[in-house]
Parts: sequence; C-alpha cells; structure tokens
Amino acid sequence: MITAFTRTIILYFLIMTGLRLMGKRQIGELEPGELVLTMMISDLATVPMQDFGIPLLAGVIPILTLLALSMLLSQLSLINLRFRALVCGTPSILIRQGVLQQSVMRKNRYTLDELLEELRGQGYSGISEVKYAILENSGHLSVLPWSPPPSAAQMGLRSEEPVLPVVLVNDGRVLRGNLEACGRDAAWLEETLRREGANAPGDVFLLTLDETGQVFCVKKEAEA
Repeated sequence: MITAFTRTIILYFLIMTGLRLMGKRQIGELEPGELVLTMMISDLATVPMQDFGIPLLAGVIPILTLLALSMLLSQLSLINLRFRALVCGTPSILIRQGVLQQSVMRKNRYTLDELLEELRGQGYSGISEVKYAILENSGHLSVLPWSPPPSAAQMGLRSEEPVLPVVLVNDGRVLRGNLEACGRDAAWLEETLRREGANAPGDVFLLTLDETGQVFCVKKEAEA
C-alpha cells in the first residue's frame, strides 16, 4: 500500500511539472504534438502505478525523455518558423472576404455542417455575416465579422430580430425535409437555382433560405 501511494505521488508531481513546462493551455487549445505528448505521458504513468513488478524508473525515464523532446521541439519552433510550420501546422482560412474557401475546407476535411455549427455557437446566423473564419492549429475556429453597421438605436429605427437561415442544399445534396419545412417544392428550387446561375443542385455548395425569404447561394468550385 505504501509503495503504491509513494509511486502515485512521485508520478503525479512529475507529470504536473512537465505539463507546467508546456505552458498554460486548455485541452481544446493543445496543438497536435502537445495532445499526443499528453496522451503518451498518461499511458506511461499508469503502468508503474498498477504493476509493482515494473521498476519506477521504467516509467520515469520515458516520461522525462518525452518532456525533454517536447521542450527541444518548442525551442526549435521559436528559432525556426519553417520548422514550426512543419511540426505545428499553419492556420487555414475557411472564409476569406465573405467567400467560402471550398478547396481549403476539403483539404482540412471540414464540412459545411461543422462550419455552420461553429458559427451559430459564436452568435452568427449565417455565412454572410462573416468576413474571415480561420481554423487555428488547435482546431478552434476564429471568426471575424464584417464591420458592424450603425445600430437601429443609433439610427432611431426599430431593431429587427435575427433570422436563422435553413440549409436547403448542402454540398450538392438537396435536403428535402428542410425544403418541405420551408413550404417550398422542387419547382421553386429549380427556379431558384436557375436564377442563381446553377443548372442543378450538384453545382451548388451551399443554398440557404431564411425566414424573410432571402436566399444565400454559393456555387461549387472546380476541384483541382
């Protein structure tokens, strides 16, 4: 019992010291290399805690090695920007000047559903409100809106409630349930696509309709 208690205390403080050396990060802010390091250290620590037949050094030495390697890579990243881009990656711009970067989304395997969910989570009802959306190395989506126009209070007007757009076409696929829920049919969709310069739903990356009847359409880009 005393052996287990002692090993647990030693490994606990060792791991806590190592994580402190990595800097103050939340789990969602860890870069890929840091996340892998954290998972490997946790696995290495559990083995000598549970199996008393394994020497404590068998767990301590690999942990110290990983921490030293992590600190070395961090130092090299500070010195060499190319090395940092290779190890940590670079942010990806998913929306640039209000335009969806479809090739970048495909490269990062980032779907429209994920993008719209992130935007709603940050208080944006649609893509038209966003000037830039940047996928950071940590996986967090940073959103920069267009410069806000004068508020209704400043102009002496009655404020309007925000409207939530409904997705009707998602990456070439027609969401017929949403189409029916909006009280629209296939003929209306065909006419809308023709008006937006698209021959078929397969030519459209995103098509939404809000409660005021406003249509937002993004046509597909040709894959390289």
